[in-house]
Amino acid sequence: MGRETILFKTEEKKSAREVSDTLRLIADKIDAGTMTLEQGGNEVTVTFPAAMEMQLKLEEEQGSRLKKKFEVELEWIPGEGASQGSTLIS
Repeated sequence: MGRETILFKTEEKKSAREVSDTLRLIADKIDAGTMTLEQGGNEVTVTFPAAMEMQLKLEEEQGSRLKKKFEVELEWIPGEGASQGSTLIS
């Protein structure tokens, strides 16, 4: 397994409305093909391919309190196509 380098990371509390607005903005940027992330004067530009692998994961952790986590992960290898997978059902 190769070495991982974190290029950008943020974590903050947002209202459900702010989360959905952010996800819509990200979706628009994916459609456009690029997105620039900025933090502390540093910028990282992401170029999205026409196809990529998408993973949705819902976790539940029971400790002193019940904690739930919903993750959306996009992954691709530049120059390669994506595999076929499941469909999100609403």
